[in-house]
Amino acid sequence: MRHRKKVAKLGRDASHRQAMLRNLATDLLRHERVTTTLAKAKAVRPVAERLVTLGKRDTLHARRHASRVIRDKDVLSKVFNELAPRYAERPGGYTRIMRIETRVGDRAEMAIIEMVGAAGPSD
Repeated sequence: MRHRKKVAKLGRDASHRQAMLRNLATDLLRHERVTTTLAKAKAVRPVAERLVTLGKRDTLHARRHASRVIRDKDVLSKVFNELAPRYAERPGGYTRIMRIETRVGDRAEMAIIEMVGAAGPSD
């Protein structure tokens, strides 16, 4: 039975899913807004929020933990130098998911996941 199991498998094996979520989280932190399917947005949200929380700690240990997910040094420094100070007073809830129209090709539910306070039309 599947009771209380939180992992969204997204039709992929474990290594593919891990790589996809790592890439999606890195893109979200780099661009602060990503358009993807609703299921992927819901799956990447805890990954991205955990990385911002690690950035708020700003220790060598936290930086090493974050570097296991974020392989790009520029994005890693952005998390610790830009995003962490921006959300210093916010106790979580750094992302928002907004549903948009379904995708034309397969009618998949689409969504925009963005960092709260990102420059753009929604703030």
